[in-house]
Amino acid sequence: MFFVKECAMVITVAIVGRPNVGKSTLFNRLTGSKQALVDDTPGLTRDRREGDARIADLKFRIIDTAGLDEVQNHSLNGRIWQQTKIAIQQANMILMVIDVRAGVMPLDVHFANWLRKTNIPIVLLANKCETYGNIPVLGEAHKLGLGDPIAISAEHNNGFYKLYNTIYSRIKNAPDLAAEYLIPSNHLKEIEDNRVLKIAIVGRPNVGKSTLVNRLIEEDRLLTGPEAGITRDSIKVPWKYSDREIHLFDTAGLRRRAKVVEKLERMSTADSIRAIRFAEVVILVIDGKQMLQNQDLAIANTVFEQGRSMIIAVNKWDVVPDKKKANQHISEQLRTSLAQARGIPWIAVSALHGKNLNKLLKAVFDIYKIWNTRIATSRLNVWLKNMTEQHPLPLSRGRRLRLRYITQVNSRPPTFAAFINQANELPKSYVSYLIAGLRDEFGLTGVPIRLNLRTRSNPYTK
Repeated sequence: MFFVKECAMVITVAIVGRPNVGKSTLFNRLTGSKQALVDDTPGLTRDRREGDARIADLKFRIIDTAGLDEVQNHSLNGRIWQQTKIAIQQANMILMVIDVRAGVMPLDVHFANWLRKTNIPIVLLANKCETYGNIPVLGEAHKLGLGDPIAISAEHNNGFYKLYNTIYSRIKNAPDLAAEYLIPSNHLKEIEDNRVLKIAIVGRPNVGKSTLVNRLIEEDRLLTGPEAGITRDSIKVPWKYSDREIHLFDTAGLRRRAKVVEKLERMSTADSIRAIRFAEVVILVIDGKQMLQNQDLAIANTVFEQGRSMIIAVNKWDVVPDKKKANQHISEQLRTSLAQARGIPWIAVSALHGKNLNKLLKAVFDIYKIWNTRIATSRLNVWLKNMTEQHPLPLSRGRRLRLRYITQVNSRPPTFAAFINQANELPKSYVSYLIAGLRDEFGLTGVPIRLNLRTRSNPYTK
């Protein structure tokens, strides 16, 4: 995971290029928004548009501009051009975009010559480069005199790692910018460690959630007692552990929906589920004397549906009579009843006596790291090839299904997109086979994994 340094000032990058080369699409991709209107109509953008952009640990201000064109000074296009010039004057760096489908046009050459006179660092982007058929245009782009072009697809989010490396190197070689806008690699872990970690403590009533929080912070911060349901709403408890800022959320006990009849308890339940939704790690506390109940499994499923990472704290372990038998029983229940998060860790603890709490916290940080895992696309596709060779995809209507490509589209939890010719025809059993393979190959044990099947649209269907 990447973390961004907050600065009073940020670098400003202007996107320029001919009309309809994909500048607004690039703007939307970098800002993670849909602020800029996107259409095939040339000249849709007129005013310059600013937004906060980010690529990994680089954060910068981005300006979308109107398409460069030869204009008269006092015409509408002339005034639009003045807006573009203002954007360029404000910029510390310029991204000049060309359309590889159209090739290098005379206007590209004209404005490349003009931009070089500004003495502002320029990065040349060859957009709409989704296929290898566009590669010859990349060689032609060298005549613009702006260095090696970077092949990207703003629409399909391709090539941005190369853009990141280029911007990084340009800023790194400018000492006045590097000190302000880059995070040194040796500081990344320090920033990560200082980030507030949100942990929700959930479970059935009277399993020892509040007692666990009190023992962790070594303070009688929360009310505890033998009565069930003392905690009615989620309580945030700021805490620091080994110089790491943590927010602990103690939640109300969750009962089966059929037993929740009072309005107050319904509100408490909703508040607990809200705490799960906004947590990063969930500790499910169960009673070691009662083992895993159906309601415990229902809570675990809720956590997984929300995409949270989870560990199980088996509390009151000090009063469990046959610990070996209990160990086997819990492991078997997890294996059969929570197969969707195979390998989920569980720690035997005693909140009352403070036993094994350091082990519990180590498991929290370990599962949090797995939850944030990112896997290179190249590794994923080597794995996918091996998986489909071991177990070929089934036939559909007499034709073999084909998984063409897989990539990770998100973390927290690990989320993947696999491109297939007929997404609706792939059996759920094969999807489960792929998810199990991802878990085993890349060590994604104990966290939910999302695998989305996508079918590329056929541009010739109409």
